[in-house]
Amino acid sequence: MLMNFWWPLEFSHVVKDKPVRVTALEQEFVIYRTSDGKAHVLSDLCVHRGGALSDGWISGDCIVCPYHGWEYKADGACAKIPAHPDLVPPKKARVDAYPTVERYGYIWAFLGDLPEAERPPLPELPHFDDPRFKVIRGKFEWPVYYERALENSLDIAHAPFVHGGAFGNREEPEVPDYEVILHPYGAEATVTLKPPKRNMKGLWNFLYKEDRPDVKTRTGFWMPCITLLEVNLPLGLMVLFNCHIPVDEYTTITKWTQMRTFFKGNWADGDALKRVLKIFNQDYPVVLAQRPELLPYDIGAELSVKSDVIQIAYRRMRQKYIDKGWQIDVRRIKQEYGRQRAVVIPSPSRREVPELARAWVMKEVPTVQPRKSSD
Repeated sequence: MLMNFWWPLEFSHVVKDKPVRVTALEQEFVIYRTSDGKAHVLSDLCVHRGGALSDGWISGDCIVCPYHGWEYKADGACAKIPAHPDLVPPKKARVDAYPTVERYGYIWAFLGDLPEAERPPLPELPHFDDPRFKVIRGKFEWPVYYERALENSLDIAHAPFVHGGAFGNREEPEVPDYEVILHPYGAEATVTLKPPKRNMKGLWNFLYKEDRPDVKTRTGFWMPCITLLEVNLPLGLMVLFNCHIPVDEYTTITKWTQMRTFFKGNWADGDALKRVLKIFNQDYPVVLAQRPELLPYDIGAELSVKSDVIQIAYRRMRQKYIDKGWQIDVRRIKQEYGRQRAVVIPSPSRREVPELARAWVMKEVPTVQPRKSSD
């Protein structure tokens, strides 16, 4: 898991007039809207006694902790301590607040402490401003590490075997040589694949009276967690964006957006949803069985061939940011602190406010010994 990137934590339509809790990168976040409709992302951890802000409510433009009523502004600073109404909250009385942007139907948070001038930009995703597309969205949860799910979305050669009969042809599984186009924070590639012979079902069956032509497909990724599948069909363009959000090392929620230029009536949404979920469910057992569960750091730890070039591009870019020290070393944190401390990804305010220049560990939770049962 990488910090110092923009993460699409939640769909915009999910966050309305109440705080919403999101678990990602083994952290708890709260998302809420102020009176102007703007979304804000804070650490879901009150600095007083560790209450969950997401269980609280909105008062004015502040979020209120349900435990003792402490109120926090959108920048994370405490505005009010009800038990001591005359006390001016000290500068330390604040929670981590993360830069937040709403775009493409997602709420993005910059999870890290880099100053604005040094931050990677928000990804420039294609098609979202194109009125030709009908859009549907959904979630898919699977018990795998997010980078395994991400690489699966990029994998070109697995289609004939995992998705045979849908858009893969086991009789002609060859992947032609292709070029990877690198971007500052991602890469893409275009490949023409041979689909299966005519055996379509449902709505699409009426469109294919003869064998299907070759399919031009574009795949790509944007750091840290977004993949693209773009398929040129005879009836139009189908695009699938996957935002692979790690809940922890062994759980991923893929928040996907499918876009299509054909069958744009609401009546076709059910069929489109069924096809997206069918692909995920075909991938599910294969990705779940991969070993090791975590993606190796060493690119040479797994044998690669020419059809894996787009995945190798991802691994090299990932390696670059791990080497920069941007990796969240969850296992080290767990080994060092166990469950006795709550850790929070540092926000930019830790650099801006000297009193907050503290380490990852935000507060210590005292050990509670279980009661001994009486004989």
